[in-house]
Amino acid sequence: MSGLLLLLVGSACEGSARRGSVAGGRDASPPPSVRYDQHLFAGGAAPRGDSLSNPFGKEPRSAAEGEKLFSAMNCDGCHGGGAVGWVGPSLIDGRWRYGEGDAAVFQSIYYGRPQGMPAFGGMVSSDLIWKLVSYLRSLPPPRAVPTQAW
Repeated sequence: MSGLLLLLVGSACEGSARRGSVAGGRDASPPPSVRYDQHLFAGGAAPRGDSLSNPFGKEPRSAAEGEKLFSAMNCDGCHGGGAVGWVGPSLIDGRWRYGEGDAAVFQSIYYGRPQGMPAFGGMVSSDLIWKLVSYLRSLPPPRAVPTQAW
């Protein structure tokens, strides 16, 4: 009897683990870890990592959708209108603490960052995050940047 109970419990746990990988019919797995070439690697050996690329590139339509999303998600509440910076850092001055490539910006939005940047990966799809990245890339850099680079 106890053997049958263990078998049933084991089957139920297996099924729930499989169901957990798909949320609402889409793949809920996180994106691969990204290796940032500007980081220092112990012994000169880079850790395993993958590269991500923006499937929307700099499409004007995607950038326009990203701009609407930037406002709708209240990103401008921290980063200011036009992402020029306010409570949160400027996103157009060309200086990125956690990496400047599209993949690094994607991961900052997806996973969040310490000291204030929330993780939006559990809330919005990867496609929408890529559209935010497209929007940020479409913004012209300021003429003068008053602080030093990281």
